[in-house]
Amino acid sequence: MTAIDEPKAEATDSGVDLPRTERPDAPAYLQKYYERTSRGGKSLEAEDRSSNDEGPLYLRRFRERRDDSALSSDIATYDGQALNTNRAWGEVTRTREIIPERREQAAQVTTDVYFVRHGETQGYSTESGLTPLGSWQAHRRGQELARRVLNGHKVIMGCADTNRARQTAEHLRRGMLDQIQLFGREAEVGEITTYEEFRNFQVSTPEGMRDVTQAFRQYHKEMERYQRISQGDRPLWLVEVDRFWGIQQGGGDPITHWLTMPMLSFEPPVACVRRFWAGLLRAHSETPGNSVVIATHSGPIRAFATWAMGYDPGEPFNTEAVRVRLIEGGKTALVLYRNRVQEVTVPDLDQLPDWWAGLPSNAVPLTVREDRERA
Repeated sequence: MTAIDEPKAEATDSGVDLPRTERPDAPAYLQKYYERTSRGGKSLEAEDRSSNDEGPLYLRRFRERRDDSALSSDIATYDGQALNTNRAWGEVTRTREIIPERREQAAQVTTDVYFVRHGETQGYSTESGLTPLGSWQAHRRGQELARRVLNGHKVIMGCADTNRARQTAEHLRRGMLDQIQLFGREAEVGEITTYEEFRNFQVSTPEGMRDVTQAFRQYHKEMERYQRISQGDRPLWLVEVDRFWGIQQGGGDPITHWLTMPMLSFEPPVACVRRFWAGLLRAHSETPGNSVVIATHSGPIRAFATWAMGYDPGEPFNTEAVRVRLIEGGKTALVLYRNRVQEVTVPDLDQLPDWWAGLPSNAVPLTVREDRERA
């Protein structure tokens, strides 16, 4: 093959010599072909693999890890226990999260508990129930939860004492039954039970402790009376409820306000977490099952997730769930929410302070008063 001549200047009609613009060198793919044939057919990559001193640093380190038989064959261990995987898998999955549970650990889970937020509701000023979209959301969530129900499993259904929570539980149950039948599995899905422990956070009104939605009518009536004819200072509960609903109407997040701003007339978030644990343990002991599905409200669910994770993970969407997995022995549990897993200690409720101490009897929930009378 003859060599390609160097570019020469080209004369124009005006007598000015212009440089040649064509490239005399071969294309890159042709140059690589010439280099490969000059080495007897061996590619540059093959030569790089033959010597660890050639090529970029990241490529040499990759070859060293690949050639290390111990990295690909040894079983990785954690705290003296085998993880059923090799060290190479551990290198690419290194994270600050806790190590994913193994099959033998999953077998130690006694009960899966799902705290499901209600579906889309007609509004929060009345107890009007779910919209058609909210019903569909709950039905689809029930179908999704049915995937974890196996043959012989028993599912306990519960809800808070509100229309939106009760209707959500009904559609959750229908969705689970439909999907279980579609899968051809034999499982028991119990009837819906109302649990006082899983109610929404309460506000103290002159008529007693009320859900913030249930207290809206009384709040609106009292506010109108003060604006029209009444004089003097407004009561504390009215001021705090007015601030709560003002944030809601302004497009803000009143749940964040409840979680971060102490309010004397509202049930504190930590009290909601405590009674959620009380209801969870009661449902687990009275009606043991493989799964417990509770339709409840976003405020206590978010407070529970904040307590478990150590930070506020955000408002749950409609029918989004926080999952609690009780470990055999009743000492620890795994809380799962938005792709995060946190191991927590099951609290001893008898050792916790009574948040209702010092309140008048009409401000104490009915279940708490009954517990006091039995004690």
